[in-house]
Amino acid sequence: MVNRHRALKIRKTHRYLGLFLGIQFLLWTISGLYFSWTDIDEIHGDHYKNLDYQPKAFNDLISPSKLQISEGVNSIELRDINSTPYYWINKKELYNAVNGDKKDNITKEEALYIAKKYMKSNFEVAFIERITEVGKHHEYRRKLLPAYVITYDTDKAIKAYVSMNDGKFQTVRHQSWRWFDFLWMTHTMDYEGRDNFNTTLLRIFSLLGLITVLSGFLLWFTSSPTIRKLVRRK
Repeated sequence: MVNRHRALKIRKTHRYLGLFLGIQFLLWTISGLYFSWTDIDEIHGDHYKNLDYQPKAFNDLISPSKLQISEGVNSIELRDINSTPYYWINKKELYNAVNGDKKDNITKEEALYIAKKYMKSNFEVAFIERITEVGKHHEYRRKLLPAYVITYDTDKAIKAYVSMNDGKFQTVRHQSWRWFDFLWMTHTMDYEGRDNFNTTLLRIFSLLGLITVLSGFLLWFTSSPTIRKLVRRK
């Protein structure tokens, strides 16, 4: 049986580990509850999107081989920009799919047209702005830049993002998503960029959490009257 001095050491270690890790354990619990009680489709903003949208069909398109792209074509996507078809080729260049003219960037009016197709029609646009860079904690991080941000006049702070180079509707952000994103940061403990689930800090706290739980079992074992009686009988 563990002597009294060693039992006190285990108790003290368990107490201070619990105190040190308590705030992070609380954050893990709160974020876990939020994740399990929310609808991920709602977090993605599906209830704000026009899920019935069907891309427009176009005829008489120019052959991509006539665009004379020196490195050839290894990927191609069709875009509807203001009712005009465009090819997004090799994930870097936009070409008019009727006359073959190259297009550098889409305009604000074209971005509004694109967003209108993907968003529900009952939202009124408050303003639109252009962004060229974002920080590691920005809600539009790790997506194509530059982009237009379309802010809607709602109490949910809804914003739609359309990338300028390819004219693609990228994503929609709203208040519930921002809460999810903040709690995701506390859950992953990636306080630098939010999306890394393999941070050193998370690994350290996970190991310390395991030690805390094991020390709790050991503390129960060393202080349990039932265990003491069994040891004495033996």
